[in-house]
Amino acid sequence: MSQDAFRYEDRGAVPQMHATTILMVRKGGRVVIGGDGQVSLGQTIVKGNARKVRRLAKGAVIGGFAGATADAFTLFERLEAKLEQYPGQLTRACVELTKDWRTDRYLRRLEAMMLVADRDVSLLLSGSGDVLEPESGVMAIGSGGNYALAAARALEDGDLDAEAIVRRAMGIAAEICVYTNGNLVIETLEA
Repeated sequence: MSQDAFRYEDRGAVPQMHATTILMVRKGGRVVIGGDGQVSLGQTIVKGNARKVRRLAKGAVIGGFAGATADAFTLFERLEAKLEQYPGQLTRACVELTKDWRTDRYLRRLEAMMLVADRDVSLLLSGSGDVLEPESGVMAIGSGGNYALAAARALEDGDLDAEAIVRRAMGIAAEICVYTNGNLVIETLEA
C-alpha cells in the first residue's frame, strides 16, 4: 500500500484540535506576549475569541499557551502554585513545574506548550522538560509560531516597540496560518 493510500484511509480518524499562535517579544524595557483567539477542530473553527494569554502571580508574570485548552489551564494552575511556592523566582518555579510535568503520570499526558515572562526573564516550557530562554528577545509557539517568529525577528531591529512588533507579526501569521486569526489578546510588563 502506498503512503498516499494510507494517508487517505487514515482520514476517518477523529479530528485533532488545532490552536493558536503565541508570540513573546522583549524589547525596550518591555516584554509583551500576544496570542490569537482561534480554536479549530479539524477543518472547523470552533471558537474565534479564546483567551490564551493571561496574567499570573498577581500580575507579576504573563503567560500564553498553545495546545489543548484543558491541559493548558491545568498547567497554568500548577505554575501559579509553583510561583506561590517560589515567589519572585520564575525560573525556579518553571523548572519545578517541568520536573512534575515529566514525572507525574497525569501531567505527562498533557499536550501543551507555554511561554511565560516576568520583568527579568522569558521562558518556553514544554512537557519534554524544556525550560528555554530565547537567545534574542523573541520566541513563539503554536501552529503559526514559526510565521510569527520570522516576522517578529524581521521587525525587531526597526523602530517599532515590543507591542507593535507583536501586533504586526501576529497579523502576518494570521494571514498565512489557517489555525490563527486576528483576534488578539496582548499582555505587557514593564521591565
